[in-house]
Amino acid sequence: MAISLFNYQRFLEACLDSVSAQSHPRLELIVVDDDSRLDDSTGAARAWMERHADRFEHSLLLKHVHNRGLAAARNTAFALARTDYVFVLDADNVVYSDAVARLFAMVTDEPYDAAYSQIEIFGDRQGLGTADVWSRRRLALGPYIDAMSLVRRRSWEQVGGYDHIEGGWEDYDFWCKFAEAGMTGLFVPEVLCRYRVHGSSMTLEHTSKLLSQIPIKMTARHPWLRLPR
Repeated sequence: MAISLFNYQRFLEACLDSVSAQSHPRLELIVVDDDSRLDDSTGAARAWMERHADRFEHSLLLKHVHNRGLAAARNTAFALARTDYVFVLDADNVVYSDAVARLFAMVTDEPYDAAYSQIEIFGDRQGLGTADVWSRRRLALGPYIDAMSLVRRRSWEQVGGYDHIEGGWEDYDFWCKFAEAGMTGLFVPEVLCRYRVHGSSMTLEHTSKLLSQIPIKMTARHPWLRLPR
């Protein structure tokens, strides 16, 4: 489990509790604090991880000396992971207890580079996400796969990891890189993950401000995209 953390102390315990409650018995936990300064995210993470140390085969807490962004936090976790598969989770989200077990069972039986599920939206807005079967043609039209997924570590390495995208479309860019490398993801049509919408979320705070610029930047990176402008 790779958890990126930045000023989310108020959500952290719920996130970590959902990780601890996973039915999958063997878990590694890596939490990367991207230089939180508005709260004691690091201290809260350390205290929780000390209380639950016996739950994990290996756990690690790191804090960036300078704020480097979401992509860098995820890359740090992947680089230090000992497992073949890494589940990506931001500290303001949560997962249902069978999430890792279901995705792991599906992806290890087939030659997929990642597995993801449908997501439930909660918080300031309620509903379901837009996840669907893996399709480069569908990716060309816009983002529809969330970051919460189980990713093969060597596949992450082969595409060069996550890149910082101003506006918060690192997830979309990552999946586009997968498609360009001929990699595939497996859609598990079950609601296994919960995406929290709140006033300080990346989607509300950054993407809405830069929405008009993102399609241009993304198309420059991936000329096969057909994003509306």
